[in-house]
Amino acid sequence: MTAPQIGNTGIVPGDGESGRIQVAGFVVREVARRHSSWRARAGLAETLRDQRVIAIEGVDTRALTLHLRERGAMRAAISTRELSASALLPRVLASPSMQGRDLTGLVTCASPLAWTGEERGFPAPGLPPAVEPALVAGTIRPLDAASGAARRPAYRVAALDCGAKSNIFRMLHARGCELRIVPSITPAREILEARPDGVFLSNGPGDPEAVRGAIDCLRELHRLAPELPTFGICLGFQLLALAHGGETFKLRFGHRGANHPVRNSSREAVEITSQNHGFAVRGDVRRVAGAAAFDVSHVNLNDGTLEGFRHRELPTFAVQYHPESAPGPHDSRYLFDEFVADMASRRPAAGEG
Repeated sequence: MTAPQIGNTGIVPGDGESGRIQVAGFVVREVARRHSSWRARAGLAETLRDQRVIAIEGVDTRALTLHLRERGAMRAAISTRELSASALLPRVLASPSMQGRDLTGLVTCASPLAWTGEERGFPAPGLPPAVEPALVAGTIRPLDAASGAARRPAYRVAALDCGAKSNIFRMLHARGCELRIVPSITPAREILEARPDGVFLSNGPGDPEAVRGAIDCLRELHRLAPELPTFGICLGFQLLALAHGGETFKLRFGHRGANHPVRNSSREAVEITSQNHGFAVRGDVRRVAGAAAFDVSHVNLNDGTLEGFRHRELPTFAVQYHPESAPGPHDSRYLFDEFVADMASRRPAAGEG
């Protein structure tokens, strides 16, 4: 983390984007010894200890960032046992590279589940589960725009979970979607048996080319049900490209942070986006390499990499960045509305049956 002090807010149950902390290690300049949010129920240090995530402070993280900007992303190690850098280096070099690794199996759901709209996130250390609901805003219920009354979900969405952020599901649920979240290795025919109105492809870690099960699933989905609206984010963007003949490659630095400018060619606008990925889809402002059926819709203004595409004939589109961005810019939340509009256009009697 490049900010000089981390942990000022503290840990708020229900604010997490996952059921647990997902990082393998945490590096900061200085960790806050006292958190200030009235909603917090624990500090950062005790939460890291509780979830057995190794962390280190006292590091000049800005100097480290400059080093990585010059040399590129690299493997690293944090140890409380072996304190010799020369002894740790061979172990670092022997550790597996991100390239070629399918990590989605470590973060996907174990079996299909329904998203209830309940604010979850990981609890603070020692917090009894029974207390959690009282500390958060409660269940999100889709509201009718005219009356403000709770309404029945209008669209059934199958969400392929490759390591999804919770706010993606919150935003779909708030737009009237009934979500069935399925593991990343779910076969296409099993997804279609539930008769979804649309398919969502989530973000996730690792090398997209190694996620063969999900790629095969998408190819089969589009063969069996080409008219089914499909929306992908981050890894979902990469998997869709690969399923349609595209290529991906590892970025030298990766895109991290909440201030990446992306040009939306269809709207003639620039969106400030939140991003967190180390791979990209090969192509340029004119084309998605190998996937002739896609039109480029978004391009990163920092390095020209692809940030979005839409199928020329089918209701299929995806973006590389995070439009749910919580916390972060809200410039791209219209994409969720476009997904719902795609489903509505193919299901005029939405809400029935």
